[in-house]
Amino acid sequence: MIKLSKPSKMPCLSWSLVARDTCPGSIENGELVPACAGCYAAGGNYRFPNVKAPRVHNKDDWKRDDWVSDMVQALDNSRYFRWFDSGDLYSVKLAEKIKLVMERTPWVNHWLPTRSHKFKKFSKVLNDIQALPNAVVRYSSDSVTGETIPGKTTSTIVPTPEDASDSMTLCKAYDNDGKCGTCRQCWDKSAKVIAYPAHGKSMAKVVNNIIARG
Repeated sequence: MIKLSKPSKMPCLSWSLVARDTCPGSIENGELVPACAGCYAAGGNYRFPNVKAPRVHNKDDWKRDDWVSDMVQALDNSRYFRWFDSGDLYSVKLAEKIKLVMERTPWVNHWLPTRSHKFKKFSKVLNDIQALPNAVVRYSSDSVTGETIPGKTTSTIVPTPEDASDSMTLCKAYDNDGKCGTCRQCWDKSAKVIAYPAHGKSMAKVVNNIIARG
């Protein structure tokens, strides 16, 4: 059974997994990278059983032979879709199935943020997805101080809105009650870098610690 979520911020549905358990790119040298150390999906409402249950379910559900066709049907009325409001690509086979869903739903604009770009085994499928006219892969930076990934369609976290450079597209959700509103920049390939202002107590602590260390 397909189980989609409706994040309160987003103008669309999402297919997600449990944060960190399915995020291979979140760990370096045995520690969480800065952007994941303050992850919103590791706390708050995401800890509630009714929120966590579909994400746990999805980790096995995608392995079904008819999952792709069921996803296509589930997106029949969608125009925008986000993959991984929480969680990430932890399997190349999952990535390949997601690509098939995208190919079979040309009426849907797909946004796929990921840190699994760090692993060579994902390179081909991510390049193939990025080449699709209705999909954008956003290579997530580990930084919480605005560092980006050169040459890629990417996203990063900045300590404050004022820290976003002129070359970045600043997420305005946090000036809009935490909601996207009519903005669809995350789905726009021409927006090369999306800057998300740090928000939440956990992320603020991470940012402050890094700034304090200089």
